Amino acid sequence: MEISAIVTSVPLSLMFIFIGTIINLIQVACYLTIRPLSKSTFRRINGAVSEVLWLELVWLMEWWSGCEVKLHTDLKTYRLMGKEHALLMPIFGWTTWFYEFIFVDRNWAKDGSKLKSSFQALKDFPIPFWVTIFAEGTRLTPDKLLEAQTFASTKGLAIPKNVLIPRTKGFVTAVQSLRSFVPALYDVTIAIQKGHPSPSLLRFLKRQPCKIKVHIKRYSMKELPESDEGIAQWCRNRFIAKDALLDKFAATGRFDEEEITDFRRSTKSLIVFLITLFLFSVGAWISCQKFSLLSNRRGYTILATIVGTAAIFAHIFLEFTKLPPQKCKATLQTNGDT
Repeated sequence: MEISAIVTSVPLSLMFIFIGTIINLIQVACYLTIRPLSKSTFRRINGAVSEVLWLELVWLMEWWSGCEVKLHTDLKTYRLMGKEHALLMPIFGWTTWFYEFIFVDRNWAKDGSKLKSSFQALKDFPIPFWVTIFAEGTRLTPDKLLEAQTFASTKGLAIPKNVLIPRTKGFVTAVQSLRSFVPALYDVTIAIQKGHPSPSLLRFLKRQPCKIKVHIKRYSMKELPESDEGIAQWCRNRFIAKDALLDKFAATGRFDEEEITDFRRSTKSLIVFLITLFLFSVGAWISCQKFSLLSNRRGYTILATIVGTAAIFAHIFLEFTKLPPQKCKATLQTNGDT
């Protein structure tokens, strides 16, 4: 039942907000004091504190829900992962702004120049970065897949079965802006085997495990065409290949590339969660004592209001993140050496 997920999400949400607020305060302080003196030092500190939030999500997925992720790629690519620059989609919140995520308006007249300047700002980034581009532009649903199939049929394009037709403007801009200092592009495809449920935040909170297969193929940026149209066609061809790859996966339940057996769940995320849980517990206890939240009717009312508000927002957020049944999610990701 969703009620159990909401009950679980309330303390986790409050802890996430608590830690997120502390991180935002650290980021503000560093932005005002360190960044004017050294942008490189600010970026290093910001990367370290921002990682705490992402590790909380990793803990939820791997340790709490028992989600199992299997990585399929060649050893050369696996050994380069984490040692190269890359692209990441903007999510939400102040942390993403401080971490220099790129927010767009879905208006190319405005977004084109913003993307170019944002990508160029990464040229002197001191640590490996990942910037993920979801070239499909939206998540895969049955209705959107049907729209993509209808569009492909009217335009004489290959009709997709498992992916949407990519929107190539952002991808072309990323490649042209980054190729001078980013030497590689990672083609990432995520698949769920038949009979296994799709992962979702609701399933994670309810401690319902899932199995995810991740296929990664690395391309040298030098292999990509030079012209804008050539890059756009290369992207479209990759999605046709993705479609065929997922068709084969659906039939066989496996990828041809070997599975990386030492790709295990993160101990670091567990340690970070335990530390943040301790800090949150201490902070909650001090707040309860200072504001008498557990000693009189007024305190009980304030506490009930906080918990009730968190439960309402958790319900809204869970409804927002629910996904219809789907077989895959495909994405292109570019990477580069520091």
